[in-house]
Amino acid sequence: MFGIVRPCAHRLSEGLRTEWMAHLCGLCLALRSDHGQFARIVTNYDGLIVSVLTEAQSERATGWRRTAGPCPLRAMRTAPVARGEGARLAAAVSLVLASAKVRDHVAAGDGLLTRRPAAAAARRVAAGWDRAGARTGAQLGFDTALLVDAVDRQTGIELLAGPGTPLLMVTEPTETATAAAFAHTAILAGKPQNAEPLAEAGRLFGRLAHLLDAVEDQQADAASGAWNPLTATGTTRAEARRLCDDALRGVRLALRDAEFTDVKLAHVLLVHELRQSVDRAFGTTACSHRAGGMVPDGAVPPSDSGQTGSFGPPPGNPYAPSPGSPVGPPQPPPEPPRDRRGLIAGCLVWAGLACTCQMCCGTFNDPWSHQRREGLCSQCDCGDCCEACDCCSNCGDCCESCDCCDCGCDCSC
Repeated sequence: MFGIVRPCAHRLSEGLRTEWMAHLCGLCLALRSDHGQFARIVTNYDGLIVSVLTEAQSERATGWRRTAGPCPLRAMRTAPVARGEGARLAAAVSLVLASAKVRDHVAAGDGLLTRRPAAAAARRVAAGWDRAGARTGAQLGFDTALLVDAVDRQTGIELLAGPGTPLLMVTEPTETATAAAFAHTAILAGKPQNAEPLAEAGRLFGRLAHLLDAVEDQQADAASGAWNPLTATGTTRAEARRLCDDALRGVRLALRDAEFTDVKLAHVLLVHELRQSVDRAFGTTACSHRAGGMVPDGAVPPSDSGQTGSFGPPPGNPYAPSPGSPVGPPQPPPEPPRDRRGLIAGCLVWAGLACTCQMCCGTFNDPWSHQRREGLCSQCDCGDCCEACDCCSNCGDCCESCDCCDCGCDCSC
């Protein structure tokens, strides 16, 4: 699951977290229903925003949710999931853009794709996804050729770009593609008057996606010799940050010009979480659960804080004698009861957990020791809701129904 908007469970209220998961699962199941099991691999966090925007503009009606069966990614629990045209549009867009990503990796000869059989297989998969996305898009009145054309133009622009080339010229194809997808949500929801402001929001969202990807990959691209828009055009990180901040303001203002039935989740994802994504890419935040809180731009968090995780123990020996106690060597911790699986059985359980992503996205029992552990998502740089609530002080009346501000930050706009 890739994407720049990766909300953390610590920041979303329970209601919004349920809604977000409903759209994520709805996208996954729409891919499976229309295009087969393998298509579910293109499920991504940014694609579900298309589904969220469609639903945010639509009048509530029966059948807009259905109960999905048990799934390993939900720890074998049932859940309500989004259904309808918004989820199908998100699936079509995700397929076409994933196809473009595969073709880009093939052209760059990344990893195993340097080998002809692997590259040929990847091209066949990408072509299939293009046809599947176009088929679903046509059923929804959306021409995915707009996305394909934008991707094709991207390659030519990158070949011509060099020092002094305006960075926004490089991001233009991505902006055009996302603008088209966002605008079509207004058509599906029966709110054609929203097409223009949502196209603007989509254009700026695409700009942010392109810029943040460039910022996060710049060092790795330099090490591998890969093309990077910031390096190729000679754009500084300070200028990239300025463009990102301008885009954040533009997205917020565009959303205010659109009419929504229920804007809560869309506002949280495209205002609060999008700012978190920018801060994360530029290294200006740290998890609020860790010591130190906010980290200045470019600074490195201290490594000797003694923390072993998001909720690590304080520094020092927890078994040292307390003041006034008899002097003596510190006692070792008590041995936990041994109830361990064997090596082979533990490896089989580990493989099952890894394949179902529970080690990433949920809680699980250690395959060998049975201890309860948190997935990698619990280590996310979730920050604090109030730290990211910068928009609440200047966004006007858009925060009137913002659930993320339930944590106590003053959103009295």
